[in-house]
Amino acid sequence: AAKTRLLLEACLARHGRLRYVPIDISRSMLEESSRALLEHYEALEIRAVAAELRAGLDHLARETSRPKLVLWLGSSVGNLGRDEAAEFLARVRQAMAPADALLIGIDLRKQRAVLERAYDDAAGVTARFTLNLLERANRELDAHFDVRAFAHRAVYHEDEGRVEIRIVSLRRQRVAIEALGLEVELARGESIHAEDSFKYSLSEIDGLADAAGMAVAERWLDRGGRFSLNLLRAA
Repeated sequence: AAKTRLLLEACLARHGRLRYVPIDISRSMLEESSRALLEHYEALEIRAVAAELRAGLDHLARETSRPKLVLWLGSSVGNLGRDEAAEFLARVRQAMAPADALLIGIDLRKQRAVLERAYDDAAGVTARFTLNLLERANRELDAHFDVRAFAHRAVYHEDEGRVEIRIVSLRRQRVAIEALGLEVELARGESIHAEDSFKYSLSEIDGLADAAGMAVAERWLDRGGRFSLNLLRAA
């Protein structure tokens, strides 16, 4: 919770005490980070919820004793399709009381060259992250992917504001996925669609908030105007 500590410390300095309700699918990660935070901050109370985000909203709605600041930082909404993003934010809005607010990070539209370098970096960090999907399939589904026979590709579709991540087969091959009783045949150059990352203009963020029944109360940008933090409240 290295990044979260910045906000926890600011809230504790302002209010003295704070209840923190982290939601994550990894119970072990929640336990480890919660113990570390409690050792460091005596005035912090933690109610960790091990669940996917949608299920976590049910717990969020029960926190009614005082105003809430809901945090959705990092990649967040960009990993959802635009309609999915509006639908999910509307569900967050339903779990919020009138005095609550949502602080959400949203990546902004940028030049194609900037985005494609970011998602296909020279150090190969993103490529390793993407190809790890095949490693996981090998471990968890008894698949037989030869990861060396695949490459990571990132393409920015400017009209859609969407970075498309694909795993491309470098040769013709047949791969067994034993846990599914499935064999997949791939031609050279054929690709597997791994994920999308959507980018927004400021007006698109305003429209997204409006579609979810909220409005942007405040907004902060980095110096280069590449990333935004948006404070949303009920409209």
